Amino acid sequence: MAFRICSLAGHGLRGVFLPKYTQKQIIRCFRVSPQFLATVQFNLSDIGEGIKEVTVKEWFVEAGQKVAQFDNICEVQSDKASVTITSRFDGVIKKLHYKIEDVAQVGQPLVDIELEGSEDTVKPEESSSSSSSSSSDSDGEVKSSTPPPSPEEQMPYLFKSLAAPAVRRVAMENKIQLTDIKGTGKGGRVLKEDILAFIEAKKAPPKVVPKAEGDRIEPIKGVMKGMAKAMTASLQIPHFVYSDEINVDNLVLVRQQLKEASFGRGGVKLTYMPFLIKAASLALKHFPVINSSVDAECQNIIYKADHNIGVAMDTPLGLVVPNIKRVQTLSVFDVATELNRLMQAGMKGSLKQEDLTGGTFTISNIGIIGGTYTKPVILPPEVAIGGIGKIQKVPRFDAKGNVIAANIMCVSWAADHRVLDGVTMAKFSNKWKEYVENPHSMLLDLK
Repeated sequence: MAFRICSLAGHGLRGVFLPKYTQKQIIRCFRVSPQFLATVQFNLSDIGEGIKEVTVKEWFVEAGQKVAQFDNICEVQSDKASVTITSRFDGVIKKLHYKIEDVAQVGQPLVDIELEGSEDTVKPEESSSSSSSSSSDSDGEVKSSTPPPSPEEQMPYLFKSLAAPAVRRVAMENKIQLTDIKGTGKGGRVLKEDILAFIEAKKAPPKVVPKAEGDRIEPIKGVMKGMAKAMTASLQIPHFVYSDEINVDNLVLVRQQLKEASFGRGGVKLTYMPFLIKAASLALKHFPVINSSVDAECQNIIYKADHNIGVAMDTPLGLVVPNIKRVQTLSVFDVATELNRLMQAGMKGSLKQEDLTGGTFTISNIGIIGGTYTKPVILPPEVAIGGIGKIQKVPRFDAKGNVIAANIMCVSWAADHRVLDGVTMAKFSNKWKEYVENPHSMLLDLK
């Protein structure tokens, strides 16, 4: 077979040896217009944040329905947020590849769409004969009335993983596809060690979970899967915890005075959390290192300009942590308004990806369901998190030594000991405590 060097620099194929008789077909395959394809598979594209799979929650189309570009196709739920998928084509839906609650993989087909005008591209003389699928031009070149195969189908050897010939031989002898292995060599090159590790992993017997009568097994997916990933990553962080108790007598009084006025301004429910969140933002101005993140190798600290403070929420889908953006620019009422919106969206399962990403600091209020002290777990790549306990009326001594009833709230701060020390966390906690115990003092620092 004759080979020649083909230069398709625009497609990243420079210097590739191709069979001579396939070159024109390959070039056509790269330049083929969607109008020449009767039906296309509309794949689930990458929705960011490293998400590899989603759960189909709702279909907005059905087989036989006509769609246009940007029409809604379906809504999917990742382990982070709900995302609406829209069409990139004009045409007719031919097939839905998933049912409601099925798990769809990124890069795999969602629907088949018959493109508008695709039938018009076939000439009458080409379609009138069912026994002929090709014709010849004046140069004797064969023209196919069917779309040419994809580059992957025509040239599978161009899309294989990088590997040395000896490594390819080992893979071939063990009947292993190199594309199934994640290479650890330079540039993603597959090494012999990668293949041997892959073989050993396949030999390991699967773990069998004993199942008794009445047991039910469900796959971990959606929000629960996202929590599992985040908590696994948090194990790489050396935590330490600093705890204290706060006298919130003044905060209870101020909130009581303002909650009716707040509800009268658009029905916004004013809880204690907006005050605690705003106090945290004011304290972060004095300790910006707590509003930071570190890179994967912990070689650099990224100081965040905005205070995007996350709030852990218990929703029907599981634990989610949406965040309130740019708290440093918001009033207590603004924080309350945004917190109300996020809570309502969380209960409906309609939080968007932008609500759940970009957080810089987190507060978890376990006091809603009870409890005092806790050991909160940091949400990477953040470096600190606070856990708020319930407010309890307990006996305390006043300045004169008299026993009085006081409203006490406990707080537990967890910090990344790679970049934060106990002194810094204690100073931050004391500053936050000043604002919470004397909420009127926040007026001095508000802008």
